[in-house]
Amino acid sequence: MKKDLRDFIIDLSKKKNEPKWMLDFRLKAYDAYKVLPEPSFGPKLDINYDEINYYKDNNTSNTDNWDNVRKDIKDTFDKLGVIDAECKYLGGVTNQFESEVVYHSASINNEGVIFCSTDDALKNHEELFKKYFNSLVKYNENKFTALNGAFWSGGSFIYIPPYTKLDRPLQSYFRIESESLGQFERTIIIVDEGSELEYIEGCTALSHAKSSLHAGVVEIFVHPKAKCRYSTIQNWSEDVYNLVTKRAIVEEYGKMEWIDGNIGSKVTMKYPSCILKGDNSTGNSISIAYAKKNQFLDAGAKMIHLGKNTKSTIISKSIAKEGGVANYRGTTSIAKGATNSRANVKCDTILMDNLSRSDTYPKNILNNNTSTLEHEATISKVSEEELFYLKQKGIEEDTAKNLLVLGFVDEFKKELPMEYAVELNRLLKN
Repeated sequence: MKKDLRDFIIDLSKKKNEPKWMLDFRLKAYDAYKVLPEPSFGPKLDINYDEINYYKDNNTSNTDNWDNVRKDIKDTFDKLGVIDAECKYLGGVTNQFESEVVYHSASINNEGVIFCSTDDALKNHEELFKKYFNSLVKYNENKFTALNGAFWSGGSFIYIPPYTKLDRPLQSYFRIESESLGQFERTIIIVDEGSELEYIEGCTALSHAKSSLHAGVVEIFVHPKAKCRYSTIQNWSEDVYNLVTKRAIVEEYGKMEWIDGNIGSKVTMKYPSCILKGDNSTGNSISIAYAKKNQFLDAGAKMIHLGKNTKSTIISKSIAKEGGVANYRGTTSIAKGATNSRANVKCDTILMDNLSRSDTYPKNILNNNTSTLEHEATISKVSEEELFYLKQKGIEEDTAKNLLVLGFVDEFKKELPMEYAVELNRLLKN
């Protein structure tokens, strides 16, 4: 029998000094979590919810000075290269350790830009926060959006005012170090009319004997003629369940791009989505999933066409080795009123051995006769001919396989910021 956490939620909301409406929301989400079932699709989940620690305080306050961050936490982010990246090419960063943001800093000077932790946004920008919070991803959509609604803590809140273009990306980095931790950050991004934003997300964790749970929620609002690009490389340890919901709604002539890399985790279920509400809006997703031994990565994207003359592209690259499973699961739907729209889906998979597996689960719906929807899928094993050719050039077999994999994901790497592309190369070689 699951333990009742209502008193825990009340204490958490009180600790955060939240308004009553947020406590009411958390308790409503918790009630939904208790009755909602596990997903009826995808990998089997074996989560002991009674063992999860739903919140862990680091006994350190959010600061904009690394000298004020607890030394062990600072050393962790330093080793990850986060501090160096901030100095070199980022316009602002939010770094979350366990359940709370421990460091936040922004060097952007644009008037009207808001970039802060989501907790601080609730305190300091409550009216704007309340307008967008839970309006795109509802708390009762599934068991994990309900969990997030009940226990959310941390994450980034970004508002870009009209006709503003930041000259450097903003970044958030999420780190789990405790055993059996539940991390439930909430990210809300609003890109107002005619503005542009590039946002980068990184995720890592220490490895433990007991599993941890990451169940984040991301809501993105792309207003008319605005553009947002959201790049992620998650390299969770292989004891983390990565079960997140990411969704964007795009208005007239707006553009949303998801660049999504899934390298780590025990199980991933993640399908970044675009609702193309406005006429002439665009949604793109390009992703990779690299599953190794004891990994099950079920990932893809969703594109929902509602406006006229809308366009979407999904490119999915899957790699499996050592018995890993890397699946594509996605939905492309063109509504009756979304006339003269275009959608293209391309799924490519490479298997590194005979133990590994990859399946494709597309759902394609076309409801008018003036639009086009194309789907293409390929699956192949590492080419013995290409391996033989490279080995004839004096290249060892493992190095040759690495070269073939790096070439296979080249289309994805081109879309990443340079520093993330370098990091991806390192992860794939390892």
